[in-house]
Amino acid sequence: MATVRIKSGTSSSTTPEQAAEEALTELGSFVPKIVFGFVPGPWDHRAFHAALRARLPKPVRLITSSTGGEVTNGGLLTERLVLGALGGDLDVAVGYATGLSRDAAKAGSAAIEQAAAELGSRVANLDRHHGAVVIDDGFKMKKEEMLLGVLEKNQGLVLVGGGASGYEFMQGTGYMGVDGEVFSDGVVTMLFRSTAPWAALRTHWYEPTGMRVLVTKVDHTARRILELDGKPAGARWAEIAGVPPEHLTFGFPEQYLKWSLAMRVGREYFLRAIRKNDHDDTLESANMVQEDLELEVMRSGDLVESTRRFFAEELPRRVKNPTAALLFDCGARKFYAQLVGRVPELSGTFSHAPPAAGFTVQFETYCGFMVNSTLTSLVFGSAS
Repeated sequence: MATVRIKSGTSSSTTPEQAAEEALTELGSFVPKIVFGFVPGPWDHRAFHAALRARLPKPVRLITSSTGGEVTNGGLLTERLVLGALGGDLDVAVGYATGLSRDAAKAGSAAIEQAAAELGSRVANLDRHHGAVVIDDGFKMKKEEMLLGVLEKNQGLVLVGGGASGYEFMQGTGYMGVDGEVFSDGVVTMLFRSTAPWAALRTHWYEPTGMRVLVTKVDHTARRILELDGKPAGARWAEIAGVPPEHLTFGFPEQYLKWSLAMRVGREYFLRAIRKNDHDDTLESANMVQEDLELEVMRSGDLVESTRRFFAEELPRRVKNPTAALLFDCGARKFYAQLVGRVPELSGTFSHAPPAAGFTVQFETYCGFMVNSTLTSLVFGSAS
């Protein structure tokens, strides 16, 4: 009976050696294939990575990432080292590359090629028993180009993950570590092979309104929308939201986070977060956009209830006998929960998840797409 399991360990100590000792001790007799270490953004990443690597057996792989917060079944955490140790019926390999801001596609391609070679395979030959976790320096805003490189030779490979983050919303540097090497401006891929049940899943709290808009003009960066439906973008977006245009800027985060755009693919809505520019009538897009792109207008629903349903109902339907979950939770979700005073309630929903570990990320990866305002996850189960 093929099974993959996860065991978590935590420590609030700010001393690297003590924190590593405490968190690893919580793993008990569990023997992992790979350990993910989620290190609070303000902490000395190199020191905590080194302390973990020194205490792990050499065959056990180690990937660390800086965080905007940490996640376990105990909920949304801050200032805690969190470990997610995966073991059981899976083979793992790791690849990484730097130079994300210089040539993101090349970095993505190099990272997945390295991981595939470790598994004794070519990227093009990876089948449905293979999947990958991808962690990048989220602040470089290069996910879409990076994913083109990762998927260049195998568009069917399922990817899930998020950006290495920090405790300052939307600004900072994302740090990653692999078996003794620590770096930023890069990407890490953990490639796995398993016959246990598994899936990449996602949840967000937005609901379709039934309204669509057409992107009719963008600037050369492909991240600034100049016109929606042939009208100035900021004015048109404010008309849709029914609020003054200035209420859709960073100055009114609770209001602008109530709205989003989404690209519909089949039954899935892949969120495309936008906000009005503070200085003109354009919209800033977290994703690259193009002219003549039709997008769905989304409005926020119940963040807490949608997350609870995901863990308690949808996840067990999609993965038989769920036994392990790696979670990549968008920083906007936590930020919005803080704005509306629901962090304790949202935190409580994680008790409904299978055994889990993860972190608050700077934008997310889901099935080859960059998404936002979304919790993405890699979930394993047990075959009967």
